[in-house]
Amino acid sequence: MPGDDGSPGPVSGTNSRQPTLNAKGGLSVRSARKVQEFLNENFSRKLALAEMAAVCGLSPYHFVRAFSRTFGMPPHQYVLELRLDLAEKLLADSRMTIADIAHSSGFSSQSHFTTVMKKYRQVTPLQLRVGKLNAKVR
Repeated sequence: MPGDDGSPGPVSGTNSRQPTLNAKGGLSVRSARKVQEFLNENFSRKLALAEMAAVCGLSPYHFVRAFSRTFGMPPHQYVLELRLDLAEKLLADSRMTIADIAHSSGFSSQSHFTTVMKKYRQVTPLQLRVGKLNAKVR
């Protein structure tokens, strides 16, 4: 789903990750857009907090606080959500193995991927894949 500025927006288009612009103590509109674009392009690789903060020209400490106020979640959670969105799409639309999907989505291992998906989406990757396949058959 494209953003209002024509940018690609989050992978799944989930509105929960849209920034609250001009939030008191948050990122500027320009910084929010820059970091959102950076994360959308780089979420599948290992990211350091300092690297994300540098996109906005802030210290890591101030970046975490401003990012959280703007996006309603800390940067790490935001990145996990992007990774899970991509993984869900790949589980539904590809024949890739779950281990390959975990790697492509930026998770360190299949085990980490399964743990995170179970925690945040209340379903394992295999359960999600089987559910999506069954939905397509009907």
